[in-house]
Amino acid sequence: MLHHSDPSASSQGWQLDNSFTALPESFYIRTRPVPVTQPALVRFNESLADQLGLNARELDSPTGAALFAGNQLPADSDPISQAYAGHQFGHFTILGDGRAVLLGEQLTPRGERFDIQLKGSGETPFSRRGDGRAALGPMLREYLISEAMHGLGIPTTRSLAVVTTGEPVYRERELRGAILTRVAASHLRVGTFEYAAAHQDPPLLQALVDYTLHRHFPEQTDTENPALSLLQLVLEQQASLIAQWQSVGFIHGVMNTDNMALSGETIDYGPCAFMDRYDPGTVFSSIDRGGRYAYGNQPKIAHWNLAKLAETLLPVIDSDPDQAVSKAREALQPFPDSYHAHWLKLMRTKLGLGAARPEDEQLITTLLEWMQKAGKDFTQTFRLLTQSDLGRLPAFEDEGFQEWNGKWQDRLKLEETEESDILDRLQRHNPIYIPRNHRIELALETATQRNDYHEIDRLLEVFADPFRKLEGYDDLTEPAPEGGARYQTFCGT
Repeated sequence: MLHHSDPSASSQGWQLDNSFTALPESFYIRTRPVPVTQPALVRFNESLADQLGLNARELDSPTGAALFAGNQLPADSDPISQAYAGHQFGHFTILGDGRAVLLGEQLTPRGERFDIQLKGSGETPFSRRGDGRAALGPMLREYLISEAMHGLGIPTTRSLAVVTTGEPVYRERELRGAILTRVAASHLRVGTFEYAAAHQDPPLLQALVDYTLHRHFPEQTDTENPALSLLQLVLEQQASLIAQWQSVGFIHGVMNTDNMALSGETIDYGPCAFMDRYDPGTVFSSIDRGGRYAYGNQPKIAHWNLAKLAETLLPVIDSDPDQAVSKAREALQPFPDSYHAHWLKLMRTKLGLGAARPEDEQLITTLLEWMQKAGKDFTQTFRLLTQSDLGRLPAFEDEGFQEWNGKWQDRLKLEETEESDILDRLQRHNPIYIPRNHRIELALETATQRNDYHEIDRLLEVFADPFRKLEGYDDLTEPAPEGGARYQTFCGT
């Protein structure tokens, strides 16, 4: 089966560029997707297609299925697999796109640039004896949760399409094969810089610094020390991102350095999950036996990852090694305070508070401590704060909450705003719907085992605006029933 460009590509809206290939060839290998026998489009993100300037009507079709499977290539596509490295659970490894191909960068009508990547599109030079394929369940999982994160307002890669391949993939058992089309501001990672640093070639590293600044921080391209500026900018973005994760109970599950994007987007939705009952020690990933990537550890791991980025940049921060280390340490030092400031602002808003007051942090931590002790659901607890009859709700009958509620009500009286504005703030920052783990599993099971996408579509409907209540969807707000087996997630395969 031969690749060819689709003659209708211009009417499909593709405007592809390939700026990454202007970097030295050490960073990529030209790689074509491996065609599949029977591509079928099972989910297509029409609203995202519109944002990208694509013709959704033409792409939501068998022609689109062939394209999103890699059987056809858009005009001006120059497919590559990117090289990168990474610290995986603290251990350094040379990696690369083992099952992904970057088709190019879509230029949108608004002048934005987004990577268009096929995930699960076959073997690449980086596959390391893997088949380069993906199973339907994990690809649908990434589609669902990345779209949920987008609805929550958290920076994230997006999912444009999922196609089935008509071919099985073999893991512990035979599974249906699928390919995800992922959209990202870029796929530049901390691991990309680790890969460059491993070459011990400062000009190579400088080229990557210059490219990253030009792509993501163009206003900072003329700074006195570009590498140091890049480190400071990425640090601030990550402080904000991790605070947003914590504010909704999101647990990434595999915060390896190759999964930290320089764009500030959440990337890679393998063993991720959302916390039900509040507990900082919550871990879902089956391979995270030591709790390295537990919910409460995510800020510290982000700081650790940034330190690894700083190490890669030392040769281009300053030619004097001692000066380079001193400057990098100084740049890294603000992260805990920056993260804490972002977190405190978000959590204050979740309590309906506006202007900061000294007692606010104690009010927040006391509520979280009560949640943990009482075994309360994180998302539901915050959303129930919007209820006017809060003091009489069964979930809040105990003495510990009543004492906290009295302090909260006193604090709210200090707000120089109307009660309706406070209620609006509470409702806009405390979601009704999150990807409840048991609902995600049900949706994936019905789709993969019975070819029934009803549950997938119900979830996507509420994830589009998780702060707005929809009639008939109350079952999607409930945590998993008590007494079930401990929920585990697995790296997406």
